[in-house]
Amino acid sequence: MPDISEILKKAKRREKTVRLCLAGDAVAELEELEAQLAKLGDAWQPDSLAASDPRAKLAKQVAACRDRVRASETEFRFRALGDREWSDLHAAHPAKEKNHAFDPETFAPALIAACSVDPVMNVDQVRELFDVMNAGQRDVLFQGAYDANTEATGIPFSLNASAILDSLIAAK
Repeated sequence: MPDISEILKKAKRREKTVRLCLAGDAVAELEELEAQLAKLGDAWQPDSLAASDPRAKLAKQVAACRDRVRASETEFRFRALGDREWSDLHAAHPAKEKNHAFDPETFAPALIAACSVDPVMNVDQVRELFDVMNAGQRDVLFQGAYDANTEATGIPFSLNASAILDSLIAAK
């Protein structure tokens, strides 16, 4: 049976990473290009031997735009707080309504700032970031910090990795 001192030497606080695209203009451009491509559909037929498929040029534009969107993603890494820090943070942001565990307006930026490892942020910087994010992006950022503190640590399951492994095993 392992010795607790050995376990404590190996223990690390839970970390969680989320990625967000903060380039709203690039996302809008991608959505527009994808809509144009979808509008063309699969019904195109050449009207001459010299005709070229208009979807090909648009598909290249979509691919290039997707690359720009991926390149503009920002990674945020959070690390769990210790038990006392977590408790103190909750106590500092009491719920205004009975059906909440905390005040969502003040707790979210405080938690994100307290847990941010990369980039390191203070509460004012989180609020400034919130000003350029939409509600969904703010939720993703908060959920990453919250999960770092509440989600059990396990081996992450990746559907992509699982599918690749299954195909490799089947190929043998």
